[in-house]
Amino acid sequence: MGLRHALILVAMLAVPVGPALGQLSVLDRAQDVVSQPASPAQAPEPAAPPPVCGTQPLTIARMSWPSSILLAEIHARILQTQFDCDIRLTQGDLGATASAMGSNGQPAVAPELWVNRVADVWNGATEAQMVRSAAPSYAETSLEGWFMPLYAADSLGGAVSAAGLVAALPLLAPGQKTRFISCPLDWACSIINRNLIAAHGLAGLVEIVEPANRFEMDRLIAEAVNRREPFLFYYWQPNAVLAQLDFAALDMGAYDEEAARCLADRDCADPRPSAFAPEQVVIALVERVFTGMPQIAAYFQRARMPLAEMNQLLAQLNQPGATPEAVAERFVAERRQVWQGWVETAY
Repeated sequence: MGLRHALILVAMLAVPVGPALGQLSVLDRAQDVVSQPASPAQAPEPAAPPPVCGTQPLTIARMSWPSSILLAEIHARILQTQFDCDIRLTQGDLGATASAMGSNGQPAVAPELWVNRVADVWNGATEAQMVRSAAPSYAETSLEGWFMPLYAADSLGGAVSAAGLVAALPLLAPGQKTRFISCPLDWACSIINRNLIAAHGLAGLVEIVEPANRFEMDRLIAEAVNRREPFLFYYWQPNAVLAQLDFAALDMGAYDEEAARCLADRDCADPRPSAFAPEQVVIALVERVFTGMPQIAAYFQRARMPLAEMNQLLAQLNQPGATPEAVAERFVAERRQVWQGWVETAY
């Protein structure tokens, strides 16, 4: 071997052996893997809360009379906008709706169920734990009574009670009897009114007028108001008439169950004063609303409509061209101070 070849061999032996350019050794790769931060484990997505109204549409009974229709439309709008509920309004009537709620659980809500008028069906459904009352439909429970126009009450110095009429009527209509517009003869209230007049000692002070029907009753009241006549009349709530004209409710005194039974008897031998029997008008819910939709149950437990508010809504509904849907929309838009508490306390 020549000197030149020997020098080349020595130089080659002195160069460290390593990977070819651009290649990584196993050690290099291991170091690279260690030097890179480990990717964090993917956190699971939090489970979405169940819908407040459940996964199926919430059905609300839209009965055939105006106040029930308005309540159904109002509650539907509030539940849709405030709770994002899928609402279905279903047509119904008192007996059929109460029976269906008790047998198959539909509809889920009846906003104005007059329990006393379907007592057997209601009692059976509650005993079977199919339905329950969430709350009274209205803030007040006394729905029937005697009234006088506000101008007449003002002339007597303000609030008047049925018991005080013996002293007040001679001042209201000196030297003559005061007209008392009662209800039609075939209505139970006509018997009660006659017995109440006797119980309060008013037989010689009032002239009882019993109209042929509801329309004549309303006409007689309106005509008497137009004449600014001092008069008394029987009426019930909720009703548009009491909002369209200014009337004062008479204090009927305490309710006496025994006296009230006699007052309802045409041959009551000893009529004694009593307020009219309270009507049980409730927001009825099927049991699954309480157990599966507690926020919605809480909403309805507080959704008591003031009678004066409903009277105003019914008066609006009597205007030409008015519809229940439009009246309900207006209430939700303009009367938030009435319904806000129903929603806030449900959370």
